[in-house]
Amino acid sequence: MPNFLTVLKQNEYLCSELYLRIIMDYKIASWIASHITLIVVAVTAVALFAPSSFSWIGTGAITPMLGVVMFGMGLTLKPSDFKPVLMHPKEIVIGELAQFIIMPFVAWMLCRLLNLSPELALGVILVGCCPGGTASNVICYLAKGDVALSVAMTGVSTLLAPFATPALVLLLAGETVDVDVFGMFISIVQVVILPIVVGLAVNHYFQSLTQKVTPYMPMFSTLAIAAIIGIIVSHNAQNIIGCSLLVAVAVILHNLLGLSLGYVASMLMGLPPEKRTSISIEVGMQNSGLATSLATTHFAIFPLAAVPGAIFSVWHNFSGSIAAQVLKRWNKK
Repeated sequence: MPNFLTVLKQNEYLCSELYLRIIMDYKIASWIASHITLIVVAVTAVALFAPSSFSWIGTGAITPMLGVVMFGMGLTLKPSDFKPVLMHPKEIVIGELAQFIIMPFVAWMLCRLLNLSPELALGVILVGCCPGGTASNVICYLAKGDVALSVAMTGVSTLLAPFATPALVLLLAGETVDVDVFGMFISIVQVVILPIVVGLAVNHYFQSLTQKVTPYMPMFSTLAIAAIIGIIVSHNAQNIIGCSLLVAVAVILHNLLGLSLGYVASMLMGLPPEKRTSISIEVGMQNSGLATSLATTHFAIFPLAAVPGAIFSVWHNFSGSIAAQVLKRWNKK
């Protein structure tokens, strides 16, 4: 019969090993989540110059992967996260008006000024009409902004998206392409709203489980976003390479103007610096994965419509990381 002290020491050793393994896994997960820009750029380069590395995955995988990202977002939310909507409706209203006015109409103006083809213009407008992206909450945290406001804005704009996005696309692109408003509504509900609601429900009824899982969700979301971008870029590698620099210019200007005008609009409304930071980042960083999903699902006859969303996905993570540092220093001064 084994000595009691021996068994205790063995268990202590096993427990310490398990603890160290958990800590290491968490550090790896944290590193992946905090280096989303590096990962996205690396995946983009691989998918662009070695398309076969991702092209074996069909574009049909984009929608469920986006659903995984939205489910992860739902797991991190609680009903109390939406209290700022009731407690500070002014900031939410300002932010949502900026979101659904600045980005769609800046997209439309850039398409006109740069004389983009109807296919590429549709892609840029789709990006502009989508809600804020989930990465904006992470960037807002890095910029020392009002994270609660950022989360609330992302939630509200996402809930508004099934109505606002199809209506805005119809308004701004309906003259050049046929827009299936109802079909887009159903797609957004299935891909965005339903996974978030399920995530919220799981978080509410299985809190002990979600508390163990949620620290790793940013990593899974980062990998899913990177995989989505890899699939998009690999299937459109020739189109992306063949597109003129005008598309990249349109995407970069769209993002930078969104960041700038979002900050200016909130400043003119007298909001404090941390709230300006949140609105700026939330307005400038779009759910470009949703834009690409909608492009491939509802505008498959226009393959180039997915290109602006793919480029935006790469660029806004890069620019957002820089914007976080700039806004943090600016606000300190």
